[in-house]
Amino acid sequence: MAAVPEDDATPVGRQYAAKSSEPPSTVAAARPFGFGFGVGACSVCSWRRRMAVVLIKQTKSFDECTTDCSNNCSCTAYSYTNLSSNGAMADQSRCLLWTGELVDTGKYSNYDDNLYLRLANSPVRNNSKLVKIVVPTMACVLILACLLVGIFKYRASKRKKYGIHNGAMLGYLSSSNEIGGEHVDFPFVSFEDISTATNNFSDSKQIGSGGFGKVYKGILQGDNEVAIKRLSKGSGQGIQEFRNEIILIAKLQHKNLVRLLGCCIFGDERLLIYEYLPNKSLDAFLFDDTRQYVLDWPTRFQIIKGVARGLLYLHQDSRLTIIHRDLKPSNILLDSEMTPKISDFGMARIFGGNKQEAKTTRVVGTYGYMSPEYVMGGAFSVKSDTYSFGVLLLEIVSGLKITSSQLVENFVSLTTYAWRLWADGKATELVHSSFAESYSLHEVVRCIQVGLLCVQDRPDDRPLMSSVTFMLENESALLPAPKQPAFFALQNFETEESRENSVNAVSITAVEGR
Repeated sequence: MAAVPEDDATPVGRQYAAKSSEPPSTVAAARPFGFGFGVGACSVCSWRRRMAVVLIKQTKSFDECTTDCSNNCSCTAYSYTNLSSNGAMADQSRCLLWTGELVDTGKYSNYDDNLYLRLANSPVRNNSKLVKIVVPTMACVLILACLLVGIFKYRASKRKKYGIHNGAMLGYLSSSNEIGGEHVDFPFVSFEDISTATNNFSDSKQIGSGGFGKVYKGILQGDNEVAIKRLSKGSGQGIQEFRNEIILIAKLQHKNLVRLLGCCIFGDERLLIYEYLPNKSLDAFLFDDTRQYVLDWPTRFQIIKGVARGLLYLHQDSRLTIIHRDLKPSNILLDSEMTPKISDFGMARIFGGNKQEAKTTRVVGTYGYMSPEYVMGGAFSVKSDTYSFGVLLLEIVSGLKITSSQLVENFVSLTTYAWRLWADGKATELVHSSFAESYSLHEVVRCIQVGLLCVQDRPDDRPLMSSVTFMLENESALLPAPKQPAFFALQNFETEESRENSVNAVSITAVEGR
């Protein structure tokens, strides 16, 4: 006889009942596999009393008989039989339950009822359970693998989109001992986003230009207006200057320093993203015949003091001593309230420890704003920035450029012209006519004298920015008399041997004063 497994709760015994002709000794017993019981069937149509205790229950259906055996832990077999087939009983439906071991079974040809045996849980059922566990597990593993592949591809596409891996760029920016090897927490912006923000660098988005390249207005990350400086390949500002600007401004925080919001490197493209300042640069007002009237004396004096505070922060109040080396009106930006902010730190240098001065064979800067010792010998210090500030101050008061063609004949620069007027007691003649009626005489004369102190020939004669700030903000402070400044003349750099400026390609020759 063959035993066929069946689920506990599902009465499928009827489906798998077998009409076997095998001898009684061949009744199959399944090996245990897990816990629980199955129900099998074999064709055993007669039995003897020694087999087991038989319970006879009146049952309406085969399914109910199967359930009765399944719910009885002592039930070892059952049969749904018709006991009245020979007229013995009126009710033809009976459920016979065996509650002991089945022994001495036999098969007789004149009976045709099935005996359903309760067997140990079969391997077939447990294999089914195993499949139910393994298949979902494998599906989860497959989904997880697909997810990881997707994340990897997404990150790879982001690296391609950004042009340079952020981690590699951060490592490059932090590689110098100048900042102590600290991590630079600085955002990188994709070239694609910048191109979209500037309408593919449309001329209508351009708000400025210079030797470094062009500046565009754009909108990034919602409605945030930004200024985007796109460095031109021939600007002379290489990767070192680009790196300087990122590191320095990322580390510096002051109300009179421009905020750098992000950067981008994409192939040969190098871009810097600044906070957008609606009034642009100081030179757009200072040297424009129409807009210069916007700058009354209180506004000019506010700008002078703001720039002085920004330089003081760089030289003394920040963790490291920083020399800007390129202070000029175009690098002073103005916000909506005309608050000045120093920008463009590409040429800046850091002094650590007790270092006070350095020398270089690569002189960079802008003619007229560079100190004599820097132009002639490549030496620079905080006093180099003091000199540049003095020139800037005199330009703000006079409205004239350092090499303006409007200067009186025989005066080769604004510094010599201002010193002569001050020495002759005519300092107020330097005041620009646009604010001639709004200035404070005491403040203007004090500013001119401070400016002349800053542009003295010898670095040791120039004041520190801490002294400059004090003299500008304290009317009672006593000011020393300035010495006559060095005179410089601009010559034709194509015909004379001279030191070449690496950024603006001009030459400078020393000239003796009268």
